[in-house]
Amino acid sequence: MNELFADIGYKSINHIGEQLCGDHVDVVQQDEDSTVIVLADGLGSGVKASILSTLTSKIISTMVAQGISIDECVATIAATLPVSSEHGVAYSTFTIIHLKHNQTAELIQYDNPHIIMIRDNDLYDYPMKEMNIEGKKIYHTLVRLREDDVFIAMSDGCPHAGPDRSYNTDWKREDIADFMLAMSIAGYTAKSLCTILVDECERLYGGTPIDDATACVVRIQKRKPINILFGPPANRDDCNRMMSLFFSKRGKHIVCGGTTATIAAEWLNKPVIYSTDFDNTGDVPPMSEIEGVDLVTEGAVTMSKVIEYAEDYAGDNLLYDIWRFGKDGACCICQLLFEEATDVNFFVGRAMNPAHQNADLPLSFNVKMSLVEELSKHLRKMGKHVKISYY
Repeated sequence: MNELFADIGYKSINHIGEQLCGDHVDVVQQDEDSTVIVLADGLGSGVKASILSTLTSKIISTMVAQGISIDECVATIAATLPVSSEHGVAYSTFTIIHLKHNQTAELIQYDNPHIIMIRDNDLYDYPMKEMNIEGKKIYHTLVRLREDDVFIAMSDGCPHAGPDRSYNTDWKREDIADFMLAMSIAGYTAKSLCTILVDECERLYGGTPIDDATACVVRIQKRKPINILFGPPANRDDCNRMMSLFFSKRGKHIVCGGTTATIAAEWLNKPVIYSTDFDNTGDVPPMSEIEGVDLVTEGAVTMSKVIEYAEDYAGDNLLYDIWRFGKDGACCICQLLFEEATDVNFFVGRAMNPAHQNADLPLSFNVKMSLVEELSKHLRKMGKHVKISYY
């Protein structure tokens, strides 16, 4: 494992009147530091386009992840997918970003708008080698990764986005590059950047897109671990060992739960200070403070709210403004986990809390292990590396 991490995000909007998107993004994790990302744009829109793009992205991502050459991938797609009676071809356009050991990126592009690359807070004109495979013009690039590199892939529904079923000739790939350069400098995550781009396209379409539009962003950053302590150990004799391992971990530290905070404070020989400076939304309990701990929150109720935000973040990201600018415990945890963390280490105590067994308690899950497993699932979908240790 090296010190670089790939933050990956993508978002789509559908052609007006269509239930299915004709674009599809597939992400396959080869190993801890190698990833294959494919953005495919099926011909046309609706069901047929959705089938074509889904099959194309699935086939290519699986084959590339297995080390099969792009020549074989294209030939397989041409032989496998049904031929469109309208267009006379058998597959969609595609963009491949193959991250190898988080050290190099292989870019393979066929007929989609070319990837926009940002390096050193400026647009980077990367080299492209033209290849001819199965009669198709395909561009190949190999680039060494650096911290803060940003790759922006998109379907052709992004350039020329315009209202009233007409194309906007003033919104070209070059204009998108300038627009995204300004946004990337602000330090947004990959998910936020692609959301900003797709939302802008939808605005330019006047809310009635005449094409599917998809953006996929990869942002390279240094690894930033976040450690979460949640619940006391089942055996009180394990407290010192649990605290010692937790506080020895590199990165920021979050303590969740009243009893957990008391144990952590005793181990640090510091008092728990109950904060009066918080934004009480009414459904998230107030936070506390312990010298030596970055964030101290209540446990199960706060974590349930974090899961609610995580579910939305993995989808349409509609609650972004709430948690991004909120000041309660759940919002603060989301800011650290979603926008800062690359690796999340959970230290989970198995001690039973009788309060969690109350059927009237308004929780989605009634035990902390279920809460941690659910949150971990969403974090992994975000591309985070998650490790859970039980005590």
